[in-house]
Amino acid sequence: MPAEFRPLNVEGAFVFTPKVFPDDRGLFVSPLQEPAFREALGHRPFRVAQSNHSLSKRGVVRGVHYTLTPPGVAKYVYCPRGRAIDIVVDLRIGSPTFGRWDAVELNSETFQSMYFPVGAGHAFIALEDDTVMSYMISGTYVPEYELAISPLDPQLGLPIPEDITPLMSPRDEAALTLEQARDQSLLPDYATCLEIEAGLHD
Repeated sequence: MPAEFRPLNVEGAFVFTPKVFPDDRGLFVSPLQEPAFREALGHRPFRVAQSNHSLSKRGVVRGVHYTLTPPGVAKYVYCPRGRAIDIVVDLRIGSPTFGRWDAVELNSETFQSMYFPVGAGHAFIALEDDTVMSYMISGTYVPEYELAISPLDPQLGLPIPEDITPLMSPRDEAALTLEQARDQSLLPDYATCLEIEAGLHD
């Protein structure tokens, strides 16, 4: 059975829900399925240039991270262990959904996955100790291209649970607000993001 999918409140972002096959040995699941991806986005998945794996304790907040565009990257993210609120934020100047975000609880029961288009910001909040997040990305990591928006920016109002005390890196604690990043011309251009993303699937 192919994965189900639905669009999120950020233009070009989707959540995918695969069929999970449990038995007395454990389970089997395919978090990324090309037919569902093609049906949702109209093209094949991007070529994966790098895969990332993070382990977080409860309360860790990572993000809002994004990549300077160009070069820009697309991401496909799922949670193979634990639970996390995964958040996509539209940082693309000129996008019809600029400044909006959407959130999905990713976990090791449903194995839902999220697709982040080029130029979108990514954040997550670990809800359990030993939460693992797995990322497939379309470009390799270059430190000077990696930027961040504060996940505590009140203008964004991200859904951090009241019983969570955010544990953040110094980089994320010092991150700019969305307004500050816009004033400093650090946010990606929507049209440029679309052009780059189209090239990822040629």
